[in-house]
This record gives sequence, structure tokens and C-alpha cells, in this order.
Amino acid sequence: MKNRQKHYDKPGLSSRQAASKLLSAIIDKKTSMDGLLDLKGGNPAYLDLSDQDRLLVKAILLSTLRNYQIIEKFLDHLLEKPLPTGAVSLRHILRIGAAQILYLDVPDHSAVDLAVEQANIDPRNRRFANLVNAILRRMAREKEKMLPKLGEKTAMLPDWYAKKLSKSYGFNRARKMMQLMSQPAPVDITVKSDADLWADKLGGTKLTDWSVRLDKLDGPLQSLLGFEDGDWWVQDLAASLPARLFGDLNGKRVIDLCAAPGGKTAQLILAGAEVTALDRSKSRLDRLNENLDRLKLTAQTEISRMEKYQTEDLFDMALLDAPCSSTGTIRRHPDVVWTKDEGDISYLADVQKGLLDHAITLIKPGGIIIFSNCSLEPEEGEDMITQYVVDNQDKVEIEPIDSSLCPGFQSAITEDGFIRTTPDFSLNEDDQLQGADGFFAARLRKKQ
Repeated sequence: MKNRQKHYDKPGLSSRQAASKLLSAIIDKKTSMDGLLDLKGGNPAYLDLSDQDRLLVKAILLSTLRNYQIIEKFLDHLLEKPLPTGAVSLRHILRIGAAQILYLDVPDHSAVDLAVEQANIDPRNRRFANLVNAILRRMAREKEKMLPKLGEKTAMLPDWYAKKLSKSYGFNRARKMMQLMSQPAPVDITVKSDADLWADKLGGTKLTDWSVRLDKLDGPLQSLLGFEDGDWWVQDLAASLPARLFGDLNGKRVIDLCAAPGGKTAQLILAGAEVTALDRSKSRLDRLNENLDRLKLTAQTEISRMEKYQTEDLFDMALLDAPCSSTGTIRRHPDVVWTKDEGDISYLADVQKGLLDHAITLIKPGGIIIFSNCSLEPEEGEDMITQYVVDNQDKVEIEPIDSSLCPGFQSAITEDGFIRTTPDFSLNEDDQLQGADGFFAARLRKKQ
């Protein structure tokens, strides 16, 4: 009992155990990382940790998922024979240890020692403890030689998605996008006013009249000037575009159909719209209301599945930021491609068509629908919308997006009048202004 207690009390062990458990939930059970790390309903092993250990666990998971393919190839190179089929948890211990050795500022000996401890306290893995020790020590010795070679030959994303991305964007561009998606995303904020002022105050770079990219982030966002006063909110540059595509919103009644966490809702309110915001999840709507309260903004909010929402008082406009595969946010959410597959993309495209069907019924004839999502897939964007309008030409038409609605984004406007941003999007040649989430948006008008 004493020896076992010694294992459990070892500093840093509980955070590594939590990281392995969460990685298993993501890879083996296809569970969203956001849900696992949610501070109200997340995984108990994560919630039991200190704030500092939670940050470490998140860093380990992000590094593991962003570099999963390289870690796998490195482990396969070091293993003289494959692990037993049932040694799933052992493989996760090795992956977690590898991520620390290869990508995090953790001493190699500490990463190795804690991985060995993990194996020792698990009856299933105890007999492999010496193997864990040998493999990870050798990885630490060979990493400088092996990493460049593996990086040149290895697709950064799973094969199914690498092939899909290449088919949509071409091999060379897909490879560049995958390299960018393996890197941490920048932090962009949308400001209520005066982007120059906030860029100066926060030491950031002005991207547009409404968006600032933070050059360096030390400590939590909540500690930054202007957060508590509600002067800005976190929102990727690309995600700030859809709400701007309506044009003049003064006095217009707008329904935001999938509103949480509320960044686009806030934009609509600031532009002068009278906003009704829906979300099907109470917890997500609670978060939206908390965000609006901090920003000192007001909207009518309702818990509702948007496809069930009915009204006799039709709206002037609707924003449908539809559920999607979220492949445009892989930089922020690298679990996306490990929790979804190609079938999910087809399914979600069909869901989006159904949501559009209902959105049309909620606005007046002549009214505008902005359809958007954070997918890189034409199947959920350009192709879906084009076919939808062909199939519903008596109800709706595409209204090409005018570049005056989104100054600086002319290169993101497609020949068909849609907006398409990708991880390699750039406002100009300045490296600081390069990179954005993958986003698609279309402007549709309901026929009279």
C-alpha cells in the first residue's frame, strides 16, 4: 500500500493521468475536447486538478493532437514490434510522453519518469514499464535527428482528411494549409470601437477597423485591460465577417439562429439591429447571456431548436451560422479531425439544408439570410449553397457579396460572390496579418 500511495502522490502524475484519460476519450470515443475541458461539466479527472495543472493538461493535449501523425510515426520507428492489440492505454501513455519530449518545455527525464510511473500503477501496463522507459529515453536522444525527417514526409492530419483537403484545394496548397493548422492559432479580438487605440493599449496589431490581433498573450485574457469593462471580445478575424455582410442594420429586426457564444450577436446589436438570439443548449445560451452582460449589450434570447422556432412576426433578416464539421478551426480545435469522419461532413451538409429551409420561413419576402459556417469543405459551403438555390429557385436567390461590406477582403470573395477564408488567408504580405480560421459565408435573398 505504501508503494502504491507513493506512486499516486508523485508530483505531476495526476496531470499526466488526466491527459492520457482525456486523449483516450478524444481518440477512442470521439469526444469533443471542449466538452472534456468545460469548467462546469467537464471530465472529473480534469476538474480535480489545480488551475496550473489544467493548463498543462490542455497544452499536452493540443501538442499531441496537432502532431499526432509525427508522434505515431516516431513511436512506430522506435518499437521493434507492434504493441499488443489491446494495449490502447499504453499507447496513450507513450503519446503523452512523446508530446512532452518533442514539443513542450518539460525536462525529458521528467516526462520519461512520469510515463513509467503511469505504466507501473496500471496493472494492465505494469509489465511494459521498462519498454516505456526505453522507448521514451531513445526518443529524447534521437529527436533532433528524426523530427526534421518526419516533418518532411508526414501529413499533419489523418489520411482521410489530408486527401479530402488536397482534392478541394490542390496538393501544394493543402500541404501549406496543413502546416499552418498544426501551429497554435493567433488570438484576435473584436472591439466595440477604435481598433487603433486598442491595438496600442494591448500591444496588438490592427487587422481591420473592428479587429485586433494580440501580438503576445501573457496570462489569462480576463486580466487584460478592457475585458471587465466589456470593450472587446475574443473572435477570430474570419468569424467576424458574416455579421458584417448584411449592410445597414439600423432599426432592422434580425434573428440569430445558432447564436452562442454570442460574438456575432454582439456585432449585430452594435450595428443597430434589434436582435433575437436562439440556441438549443441552455448552458450555451447562459454563456451567451453572460457575454452580453459583460459587453453591456441587450438581446432577446430564447432556448429553442431553431428548426422548431415559429413566429407570426417575421424578421427582416436572419443569420444562420450553421452547425458544421468545424474543419476551419483545426488550429484551435485539433481534435476535430480525430472525432469526425467523411460521413459526418455529408450528414452535416444535409442538416444545413434543412436549417435553411426553416430559416426562410422566418423572414419577410425580400429579406436577407446570411448563411455561414467554419468548415473548409465546399460540400458544406459553395457546393451546398449553389445546389440549394438551384433546388429552391422559387424561394431564394444568391446575392453576390459586395466588397464594400468587408473592406480588405476582396481576395476572399469568390467568383460566385461568396466569402471563403482559409488558414493561409492574408490581408497583406505582413506575416502578422496572415492566417485566419476557415470560414464560408453566402448572402441570400428571399424572393418576393
